[in-house]
Amino acid sequence: MKHVIPKRAFPLLLCLSTLAVPASAQDAAPTREHFAAPGEEADYHQWHYSPVVKVGDMVIVSGIPAGGEGGYEDKIRRMFEVLRTRLALAGADLADVVELTSYHRQPTDTAAFQQEFDRFLRVHREFFPSHYPAWSAVGTTALLNESAPVELRAVAMIGSGRAPKAAIPLPPVR
Repeated sequence: MKHVIPKRAFPLLLCLSTLAVPASAQDAAPTREHFAAPGEEADYHQWHYSPVVKVGDMVIVSGIPAGGEGGYEDKIRRMFEVLRTRLALAGADLADVVELTSYHRQPTDTAAFQQEFDRFLRVHREFFPSHYPAWSAVGTTALLNESAPVELRAVAMIGSGRAPKAAIPLPPVR
């Protein structure tokens, strides 16, 4: 049996065929790049994860433990400095961060979480003074780094921090 395609179907077939082939390199799928700061190469190979993945203009930073020496705020501040360094590897900066997820190991109930969150927020404000990212804070029972009270992951969109807008009015004073 011979198949005949009606003439009115040719424009549709022509349109569908152009979808299968990118018109230019800009229309091609985004590239995926993996980054590790000097000294973190073993993390990529041993633990099978990328500290930083860049897909197009999106940068995903894997969990950064707030470990090392010093008190709570020292550890949190150092964690945010590592975030800044990892973002820079992929061409982003803190102003480009659109989402944070923090995992908090120490709080055991809501009241304790609120107390820690207040301490965390003091340092957070140093790094995000305005145009805040979306943020989820999660309580957990353990982190891979025993000395870390918190671990942080982030998502950034390169260039999104150049002209941010926030049309969110201040709440009324009580």
